[in-house]
Amino acid sequence: MAYLSFPRFSAYLHRLVVRLGLVLAVAGAALSLPARGEPGDFTIGGFGTVGMARTNTNDVEFVRDLSQPRGARKRWTGNVDSILGLQANWRINSEFAAVVQGVSRYRYDRSYTPEIAWAYLKVDPSPTLSMRFGRLGTEFFMLADSRLVGYSYLPVRPPGDYFWSLPFSSINGADAALTVPLADNTLRGKIYYGIADGKIPLEDEQWNIGGSPMMGAYLEYQAGPWLLRGSYANIRFNSNLPILQNFYSLVPHYLTADQARTSLDYLRVDGTRSHYYSLGLVYDNGPWQFQLMLNSIDQGSRAFADSYAGYALAGYRIGSVTPYLGYSWVRSRNYSPSSLPGVTQVQADSFSRQGTTIVGARWDVARNVALKAQWDAIRGDSASIFPFRRERPGWDGRVDVFSLTMDFVF
Repeated sequence: MAYLSFPRFSAYLHRLVVRLGLVLAVAGAALSLPARGEPGDFTIGGFGTVGMARTNTNDVEFVRDLSQPRGARKRWTGNVDSILGLQANWRINSEFAAVVQGVSRYRYDRSYTPEIAWAYLKVDPSPTLSMRFGRLGTEFFMLADSRLVGYSYLPVRPPGDYFWSLPFSSINGADAALTVPLADNTLRGKIYYGIADGKIPLEDEQWNIGGSPMMGAYLEYQAGPWLLRGSYANIRFNSNLPILQNFYSLVPHYLTADQARTSLDYLRVDGTRSHYYSLGLVYDNGPWQFQLMLNSIDQGSRAFADSYAGYALAGYRIGSVTPYLGYSWVRSRNYSPSSLPGVTQVQADSFSRQGTTIVGARWDVARNVALKAQWDAIRGDSASIFPFRRERPGWDGRVDVFSLTMDFVF
């Protein structure tokens, strides 16, 4: 019997999902033409952000997340936050629906090549049970699945100290959600499993995490304006960091063959599993908005540092303007650099110990359009270089980021 490996299965599923998405979009559009007078059968919408960001230093580049190979310095750039998304929703009948979402943003290969972010078939066998099959957004942390939709967030972008460690935007798999009414409140749970798809830029190379199996679950409770969620997820990587292969290029100039093999084994990522734990609390009532998020990440490989992070964010609506203030932090833990040749440099790339003060304002200038201005004051150790890009010797770990965005949905 022939077995299909994870990488081959992921590539196959990727092609299948893209083709399914195109078929659903074309078929849905065709079927909707004679039914223009029946709203809800087929709809097309979208979202986007036109953003500019800059910092106060050229000693480091600030990025939105790990998927970006270059970031902002002293000159204004639109690469950090600008994004455009288009989504088609086809309600087939009372039980079945199809969703396809395409996104264009600055990505690992320094292009804006559009990609299919979502492409799934949704099945609602009962009012309390919902299942999806296909390409899904990841929900490792609360609000993570919508972190590309700037309009849905109060600040310019999800706080980086908390979300930086999530390079996983989508999986090819399935999930199931159960909703249970409890008097005037609601209890909801979800489980999911899938295969990761994507690449992460590392210096001038890319780490392909495609084919890595991911799974997780969460339980949330909503009582009036309060929403509480606890979640767990993990990913089992199926490939090593590409930079590790460079160890052999150091033989025989700097390392012996045995030292290179020992270092590679010490930093092995293939076959290791990382665990993600999080707790989130959201309050939205009247003029007040409040978010409190906490997470803990246990890495299976010694190439990465374990960490814990969190943020608190509060906003108060004054007419159409909402000033907000927040603070986020991230701390690496169990960090013990190895004395093996070349290993310390690799481990240092995942070290982070810093806090960020967030000050900004959101102006809902028109229906479905919001303008935002924000200042992020990042204060960290000089060794805190994750996930900044191209840090220069002598950088002290401090950087101020200034951002202006226009978010919209349609």
